[in-house]
Amino acid sequence: MITSDVSFVHANHLNGYPMLRLLQRQSRGCVYSSVHSFNQQEVREKLQAFPGGSVDLLKQESGIAVLTINNPSRMNAFTGSMMVDLEERVSQLEGWADGKGLIVQGAAGTFCSGSDLNAVRAISNPQDGMKMCIFMQDALTRLLRLPLISVALVEGRALGGGAELTTACDFRLMASGSVIQFVHKHMGLVPGWGGAARLVRIVGSQDALKLLGGALKVDPEVGLADWTGRWTSGGPPDRVIRAVKKVVLSGRELPLSEALRTEKDVFGTVWGAPANLRALASKSKHK
Repeated sequence: MITSDVSFVHANHLNGYPMLRLLQRQSRGCVYSSVHSFNQQEVREKLQAFPGGSVDLLKQESGIAVLTINNPSRMNAFTGSMMVDLEERVSQLEGWADGKGLIVQGAAGTFCSGSDLNAVRAISNPQDGMKMCIFMQDALTRLLRLPLISVALVEGRALGGGAELTTACDFRLMASGSVIQFVHKHMGLVPGWGGAARLVRIVGSQDALKLLGGALKVDPEVGLADWTGRWTSGGPPDRVIRAVKKVVLSGRELPLSEALRTEKDVFGTVWGAPANLRALASKSKHK
């Protein structure tokens, strides 16, 4: 059985520890800015040469944002300009102080079929392919580290890079008849947007090998997907949800001793705070 898991979270606003400060620096701006001779602006300009579609962001007063992959004529495949759109939308969400949840979806009843083949063919040399890989790894890593609880709402197909996109969310909610499939091997590839590394953390190495090596189809009954809407709709206030994200990130990405210290510090920001006092007064623990 392939199981699901809450993956990564954002460490923004946590202070006091070297690794956390590193994660803070990585959460905004390119996580590869000093390695691989990577010039983000150069890559952005090259990707913009392949236009089409869009990545749209709607931030609601409820604190829930909706990110829509919008290129229906190509099953919502990512063009070069859409990759740039995604990075810009992530930057906007990083600065959204009132957010607590994010829904990632595709337009017109399907999720995302990966990369647009016209753009892929045009940048098929290894050097440009590596730059695109780094750009998208950066964008999706920052998406996963947002201080928001995120869900990929999968309708229709999530193929290739679209399947990788689902792993950059905390949860996956699959509609009836939908499919997640890592089809990279059919293209003579492996995941390049960080999807393999994230998949191992979600389902374990053995099931990840099955999904990647066999290009197996994941349907709503397999178990990769799950989501509980009560985590962001109503319930705890934004500050508590963001605190949850912070402690989960530290638990997944820091050594145990540092994660414990971080948990203590975050606990100190919510203990005795208004939400905690209201809960104590209403005895909500026993409801």
